[in-house]
Amino acid sequence: MTTPESRAAHTLDWKTRLSIALGWMVFRVLGLTWRSTVHGREAIWPRRDGHTACVYTLWHGQMLPVLWSHHVRTGVLVSEHRDGEIITRILEKFGMFGVRGSSSRGGTRALLEAVQVVKQGTDMAFTPDGPRGPRHSFAPGALILAHRAQVPVVTITAHVDRKWQLRSWDAFEIPKPFARITVVYGAPRYLTDADVREAAARTEEFAAHMAADQAQAAALASPPRNGSVGAS
Repeated sequence: MTTPESRAAHTLDWKTRLSIALGWMVFRVLGLTWRSTVHGREAIWPRRDGHTACVYTLWHGQMLPVLWSHHVRTGVLVSEHRDGEIITRILEKFGMFGVRGSSSRGGTRALLEAVQVVKQGTDMAFTPDGPRGPRHSFAPGALILAHRAQVPVVTITAHVDRKWQLRSWDAFEIPKPFARITVVYGAPRYLTDADVREAAARTEEFAAHMAADQAQAAALASPPRNGSVGAS
């Protein structure tokens, strides 16, 4: 099967590819100073429930700290616009790959391709507030995929104690040197709804799950006060 990232490679000029390569070198050096702590991943890795794949959801603005700490080959749904092509190339650097499409353009084809990826045993990740926001809104694509492929949804959120935030719609986060990154994987959640429309209607519920996980990540990142014992 022709991979989405190989198609994207032919649409980027050499200056863009060079910028990506140089930017990745900078991030690699910067990343060597980051200290990541991951919570909850043991629930889905290794898999013990007979399923070989899941659907992750993460906020668009937290892609860098989450993917840096992820270390699992995963397909990521990305836009068909030029920025999506650039993201696809960057995903290759993380050992991942892009599936091109979004809820606004190319969505049906991308969803069908994503279903095949998951059924072949590879995880997929969605940024439910991408590609254009609003920030922390939750589009139903991940829920539709999980329902059709009969695999669980796993939320991923991150807290970064020292970071730069871009003035973009997603407030994109770049950890500063020696930043502490705390990543929380939510419990696997299965969509046992009678039909896909019921599953797709649960967006507010899953946005609330991600908000709760975000608060948990912040709490886990905070040192215990007055001699109390922090969460493990």
